[in-house]
Amino acid sequence: MTFKELSNSAWLWILVIAGLLYVAGLAAAFMVKARKRCLELGIENTTIKKVISSSCTFSIVPSLSIVIGLISLAAVLGTPWAWFRLSVVGAVSYELMAADMVIQAMGLNFASAGAQPANVFGAVMIVMSIGIMFGIITNIIAAKKITTSMADYNRKSGGWGAVFSGCFMMAMMSVMMPLQVYNPATGWNFVGTLTLLTSAGIGLLIATIAKKTGAKWLNDFNLAIVLILGMASSVLWTNVVGMFA
Repeated sequence: MTFKELSNSAWLWILVIAGLLYVAGLAAAFMVKARKRCLELGIENTTIKKVISSSCTFSIVPSLSIVIGLISLAAVLGTPWAWFRLSVVGAVSYELMAADMVIQAMGLNFASAGAQPANVFGAVMIVMSIGIMFGIITNIIAAKKITTSMADYNRKSGGWGAVFSGCFMMAMMSVMMPLQVYNPATGWNFVGTLTLLTSAGIGLLIATIAKKTGAKWLNDFNLAIVLILGMASSVLWTNVVGMFA
């Protein structure tokens, strides 16, 4: 069995669907408990229904970027595993980076991975699963403490709380972005760099338009638009760079 065959095998589909049904069941159980608690607090049933319907409506737009990410990740890791990762835990950028590190460590690349033995895909699954566990364990142990500490800090420091959160996000991006520009194993990534700059420019343009025109709804579509146009630009830059290679 090859990497590609295992990544789309029937057994993997069955296991992924079973896992997703379990997670969906937990979500449904907590929703029932939450509704019961709301009724105990005297909140009217009509109000609860409005909250549920509005939450479902507003969750559709952010999920567009997840669907786009699923399409791109499925092309590399197969549909079931990509579906499982993006439905439960993980984001497409982290998943692709983790999978790419494993494949490169084996002296391979995504283009040739599909024809490799199934144990290559097994190694990818193990590393991705172990890597994401640290975040889950940290949340179990320290999420409440971190959340309350940040809330207290924001309340006491005013605007500095937002600056601190922004710096934390920039620190995460500073870890990820250099790998898109230069990788010691493969060298300079001109296509990735140009795609990164193009995507950043598109995102900034959309945010500016939303701010200038007051069309705040554009911010909800920002990530989805950037993903689509960013992927389209990668095709363009691949052809452009290929002309000068």
